[in-house]
Formats: sequence, C-alpha cells, structure tokens
Amino acid sequence: MPYINVKITDESVTNEQKKAIIKGCTQLMVEVLNKNPATTFVVIDEINTDNWGIGFDQVTELRKQALTSE
Repeated sequence: MPYINVKITDESVTNEQKKAIIKGCTQLMVEVLNKNPATTFVVIDEINTDNWGIGFDQVTELRKQALTSE
C-alpha cells in the first residue's frame, strides 16, 4: 500500500495539474513496483512560498529577485 507525499509550492497549481501528478505517481508505482492503484495513496501538500526556503532565503524573496533581474 504505497503512500506518496508530494510537496509543491503554492503557486497557482491547477486542478488539472494536480490530477496529472496523482495519475503519474500512481502509474509509476504500477509500472515499477507492480502496485495496485486502488491501494496507492497520493497526497499533495501545497506549501506557501513564505514557508519554503532554499539556502538562506524564502522562495517568496527568491521569486521577487528573479523578477527584478529579468
């Protein structure tokens, strides 16, 4: 009974994209581990960019910096 936890930043991910993530993760378990999709659980956690850090910075700040350097 696989449990897959996907963590992504909360940046306008559409319902269709979430469906594709769930389908893709489930299909991977079927193909690689021969798992039953009916007992494969996929949970998507959307994390606010203020709560996600890379190095010393919040992703929110890194996104702002990227916009100003374009």
